[in-house]
Amino acid sequence: MSTDVTAKSPAPAPPGRSGSAADGNLFRMVLDGLRRNMRQYGMLIALGLIVALFAVWTDGDLLLPRNVSNLVLQNSYILILAIGMMMVIIAGHIDLSVGSLTAFVGAFAAVLTVNHGVPWPVALILCLVMGAVAGSLQGFLIAYLGIPSFIVTLAGMLLFRGLTEILLQGQTIGPFPNGLQNLGNGFLPEVGPDTNYHNITLLLGIVLIAAVVWQEFRDRRRQQEFALDVPPTRLFLLKLTALVAAILVLTMLLASYKGAPIILIVLGALVVGYGYVMRNAVFGRHIYAIGGNLPAAKLSGVKDKKVSFYVFLNMGVLAALAGLVVAARLNAASPKAGDGFELEAIASSFIGGASMSGGVGTILGAIIGGLVLGVLNNGMNLLSVGTDWQQVIKGLALLAAVGFDVWNKRKSGS
Repeated sequence: MSTDVTAKSPAPAPPGRSGSAADGNLFRMVLDGLRRNMRQYGMLIALGLIVALFAVWTDGDLLLPRNVSNLVLQNSYILILAIGMMMVIIAGHIDLSVGSLTAFVGAFAAVLTVNHGVPWPVALILCLVMGAVAGSLQGFLIAYLGIPSFIVTLAGMLLFRGLTEILLQGQTIGPFPNGLQNLGNGFLPEVGPDTNYHNITLLLGIVLIAAVVWQEFRDRRRQQEFALDVPPTRLFLLKLTALVAAILVLTMLLASYKGAPIILIVLGALVVGYGYVMRNAVFGRHIYAIGGNLPAAKLSGVKDKKVSFYVFLNMGVLAALAGLVVAARLNAASPKAGDGFELEAIASSFIGGASMSGGVGTILGAIIGGLVLGVLNNGMNLLSVGTDWQQVIKGLALLAAVGFDVWNKRKSGS
């Protein structure tokens, strides 16, 4: 006895709905990816919206090549400080002394180069060493003597501000040698044929796009090899297209003015280097470990005191570099330099995704947070918004970022 079984073919889709269904699936895919990576993409989307809004409100003045170049120069030292501050906060600490330390290093550089005629390359190295010494002293007190970082760096803020006044004797000292001035105001030289664009900047942009595309595909392939969740292909390509478009627009804007500022190259090297350390190096993983769960990190063999010490030593070096950039940018050392820089760096870190409890944050997030504040400052200046309202708006932006972090944690926990 045989049984005749006939397979039923699936019912055909209603005509005229295949395209809309695919579009709907893509839209839902994007929303799902954003929900699962809200901490990573939230402030990046916010930065894009802020740029778009101010571009409209200023009739395009925000995105003029000259203004974009000034935006980089004006915020470079805050971004440098934000990189170090992000690492400090991830480790579960805070540093209130970086603004005063930048002023002290700038004063030290002025005394060396202007008053004593020390060659600027030698002065630059000595200033970085001075920053390392200052950071290591604070790191020793925090890591090995157990004094809270808030107290140590608050004392450091007062100490370095006083030493700045002593070095400068209440006066402004300048100008700096041309070589040092280029660190804060210089641009890459022009070479090659006349193309109406800065050739080296165009070449750097192409190299950067190639590097980003290679890195994104490499990271995706490695995640797949370890059986980790990866975004859907369409969402991945959408993200990659947005990154390439952003780099291309920035490259063309800079290349149509004077080219890439020298400090942008320095900043790019710092982002790549520190990003690699925090993602791939053992030291970076240890920073996340002691900030996320200190008792567990100790039980795992992490030398928490050594890690904390080097985190503050590194912060001192970056603060010294920022002090040199500020002094070079102003072409003078002033007793009032660096006022509020520590608050800008801390705000950049929290806006960029750092957590008050430590253990969370990225170097790229610190840069995004710094750019959010920088675009807000620049856009409000173009709109002639008073400094009083500027402070109010930046304060609200910081509250919104921290509130978003708390909401995101509660949602993830639930």
